[in-house]
Amino acid sequence: MGTVPASSIAAMAVSLAVCVGLPVGLCIYMKKAGKASLKSFFLGCGTFVVFALILEQVLHLVVRAVCGRFLSEHLIAYAVYGGLAAGLFEETGRYVAMKFFMKDSLSKQEAVMYGAGHGGIEAILLGGMACFSNLLTSVMINSGSLEKLLPAGDAGAQAVISQLTDLPSWQFLFAGMERCSAVVLHIVLSYLVYLGVKNSRLKFYLLAVMVHFLVDAAVVLAAACVPVLAVELGLLAVVLVLAAVSCTCYSRERQ
Repeated sequence: MGTVPASSIAAMAVSLAVCVGLPVGLCIYMKKAGKASLKSFFLGCGTFVVFALILEQVLHLVVRAVCGRFLSEHLIAYAVYGGLAAGLFEETGRYVAMKFFMKDSLSKQEAVMYGAGHGGIEAILLGGMACFSNLLTSVMINSGSLEKLLPAGDAGAQAVISQLTDLPSWQFLFAGMERCSAVVLHIVLSYLVYLGVKNSRLKFYLLAVMVHFLVDAAVVLAAACVPVLAVELGLLAVVLVLAAVSCTCYSRERQ
């Protein structure tokens, strides 16, 4: 069993700090600036958990039981299904939250705070927990304690260990980079849904679903044929363009 380089452990720590620090920092900034309430942040957190981690996962269990093999053998179908499911559940959750739980306080600032919570809890639970798990496993590998706990010939565990010890250190930064893109995207989508709720225009909700679907599906398809660095940079570029357009609309909106 090899060891995990110190540079890899440092990169994991940086990604963990980003996954946790970005949403927390956004929340503190928005609150201290007096622009939004903590209620919107935690409502975003709760909505993600209910609609993405519970309801969407129930659908996945059913779909996998019915046509899981087909999806695993057809990348395009898998990308379309995954992107569409994510878009429908998460944007519907956003719409429900803003329509029924934020109707008395809904503003563009609250929409941004909601987006920070929605994307932030995803960053913490998915990105942050993965980084923490990698850090803990790396420490155990380097201390020699993990080898004593693993049964001999455990191919799955050895594959995980090999990835941690052999992967270039800089690639562990992708977790933090991806979460930055995701949090910004969730804020953009929250603003779109906010426009739909505020102006009673369903087209903004549908646009949010479509954007979410296209981004998720494109990432899955791109990851299968281009290097991960190109995928992450491409995702970041798309998100920055969407953010720039949203910022322009946000600044022009009277409120």
